[in-house]
Amino acid sequence: MSAVAKPKRIGDLLIAKGILTRDQLGIALTEQKKSSEPLGKIIVNMGFATESVVRDALGEALGQQSVDLGKVVVDSDVLEMVSKDVARRFQVLPMSVNHQAGTLTVAMSDTFNVVAIDQLRALLGGDYEIIPVLAGESEIENAIDQFYGFELSVDGILHEIETGQVDQSSLQGDSDEYSQPLVRLVDAMLSDAVKKGASDIHFEPEQGFLRIRYRIDGVLRQVRSLHENYWSAIAVRLKVMSGMNIAETRMPQDGRISLTLFGRQVDFRVSVQPTTYGENIVLRILDRNKGIVAIEALGLSESARASLQLMMARPEGILLVTGPTGSGKTTTLYSMLNYVNDVSVNIMTLEDPVEYPMNMIRQTSVNQAVKLDFASGIRSMLRQDPDIILVGEIRDEDTADMALRAAMTGHQVYSTLHTNSAVGAIPRLLDLGIVPDILAGNIIGIVAQRLIRKLCAHCRTPDQPNELERQLLGVNEGQGITVYRANGCEQCNQFGYKGRMALTELLKVDTEMDDLIARRATRREMHQLAINKGFQPIAEDGIRRVLDGSTTLEEVSRVIDLTDRL
Repeated sequence: MSAVAKPKRIGDLLIAKGILTRDQLGIALTEQKKSSEPLGKIIVNMGFATESVVRDALGEALGQQSVDLGKVVVDSDVLEMVSKDVARRFQVLPMSVNHQAGTLTVAMSDTFNVVAIDQLRALLGGDYEIIPVLAGESEIENAIDQFYGFELSVDGILHEIETGQVDQSSLQGDSDEYSQPLVRLVDAMLSDAVKKGASDIHFEPEQGFLRIRYRIDGVLRQVRSLHENYWSAIAVRLKVMSGMNIAETRMPQDGRISLTLFGRQVDFRVSVQPTTYGENIVLRILDRNKGIVAIEALGLSESARASLQLMMARPEGILLVTGPTGSGKTTTLYSMLNYVNDVSVNIMTLEDPVEYPMNMIRQTSVNQAVKLDFASGIRSMLRQDPDIILVGEIRDEDTADMALRAAMTGHQVYSTLHTNSAVGAIPRLLDLGIVPDILAGNIIGIVAQRLIRKLCAHCRTPDQPNELERQLLGVNEGQGITVYRANGCEQCNQFGYKGRMALTELLKVDTEMDDLIARRATRREMHQLAINKGFQPIAEDGIRRVLDGSTTLEEVSRVIDLTDRL
C-alpha cells in the first residue's frame, strides 16, 4: 500500500523555489509564534516575498487554484448577488456565476474559512454552491474598492462620461485606474462581447463618431456609436493593454491581451490598422473554453466522420483543411489533433500565432523578428523527431514545398489553405509552383468547410417550402416535407439564429486521383472522378442540414452557391 503524499508546507516550497532563504523562514516562523498570523501574511509583511508569489506558492502547497485579480474583469450582474458590505465582511470577491450548475466562484484569501462559505451560501438562499479560489488579501481589498466603488455596466459608464474630454495621461495603468471611466468602459465592452458570444470586436472610427460592432455567429452587428472624442482615449487604453507603442499611429501593429472573464481565461488578439479617420482596431476573441471541440461534436455525418478518421489513420502524407477566413479551419484542425493526441506520438505545431494551448503538444509561434517563418520553422521542426506536424497555413511555395517534403519523409502533416472547394486545393498548390509528381501520392485528403448559423431551437417555426425552395432542395411536389423559418425571441436576441455549425465536404485522394494530378487534369475531370467515387459536395451537406431542421435555406445560400441546382 503506497503512502499518501503529504501537501508541501509553504515555507519549504518557497525555499525550494529559491524565493526564501532558511534564515528568512526562521525569522518568519519566530514572528508567527508571537502574532499567530498566517505564515504567508508574515512573509509578505516582512518584505521577504510579494503577495502574488506567496499566493501562487500557497495555491500549489494546498493543491488549490489561485487567481491574479489584477487580470480579472468582473461582470456587474455577479456583483449584485453579493453586496459590498458582505464582500468586505468576509473578505471575498464574487467572480463568476453558473446559473445552470448553481455555482458561484469567489476569490478568498482563506479558502478554508468554512464560516464565510456557509454564510454566503445562506445569504444566497442555499441555491448556489460556493467555489473558492485563492487570492491575495490586499488584492481582494483593492478589487472590492475597484469593482464595487464604480459603475461597471456599459450604459452606466457612458452616462457617467457623456460630457467633457478624457484625460489620456491617466490611462497608463496606475493604481487608481478604475477611477477613470474609459478604463472601465473598455473592460465592460470586452466583457459584454464575450458574454454575447462574439468572435470579434470592431472599433471603427468614422467622420465625427466611433462605430462599435461585434461579429456574432459570423455576422457583424452594430452595438454602439460613440462620439469621436472618446476614440483616442479608448485606442490608447487598448494599446496599453496589448503592449503596443502608443506613440505610433501611422503603421499597423499587433498585440495580445489576456484577461480572466466569467471565471475563465480569455485571450484577445489585437490588430491596429491606420485609416482615414484614425486607427481601426479589431480584437479577435480566443476563448479557450470553445477552442477545442471533440471530433464527434464537429457536426459531420456518420460517413464523413468515418472517412476522416480513416484519413487520419494514414501514417504519412498531408491532410488539408480549406475554406475562407473565419470558416472554422483552426477549430477543425485542433479537433483532429486532439483526436490523434497520445503519449506515443510527438506532435509539433507552427502557428501564427498559437491560438489555444494544448496539453502534450509542442506549439511554436512564427516570429518575423527572428526570421522564423513557416518554411524555416518546418525545417527546424524536422530535427525535433516529430511524428505529426501542424503548419498553420500554406501561403507560399517555400511553405508548401517544406510541408510536402515533411510528408514525403514519413511524417503526418496537417495544414490549412485558402480555397473555395476541396478539389480547388489541388490547382491552388500547382499554382504556387509545386511539381505535380511531388503532389501526387503525398496528399491524404482535403476537407473544405463553411460555417453557417443554427436556427434558434426556442423560436423556429415550421413551414411548407415554395416551388423555388423545392427545386433547390431537390424534392418533388408530392413529397410532404417541412422546412423551418427564423423567427426571433429573447433567447437569441431576436435574431432567429443562435450558434454556428460547420458544413463540410471530404475529398479522399486515392491512386486514380493521383494519376489525374500527375498529368495536370482539369478541375472538372477531378470533380467528376470524385463524384463517381461517392464524393458529397458541400451543397449537399447544406441541404441535409435544412431538411433536418438545423438551419434555413436562406442561411445556406448566404455562404454556398446553390444556383447550379436550379
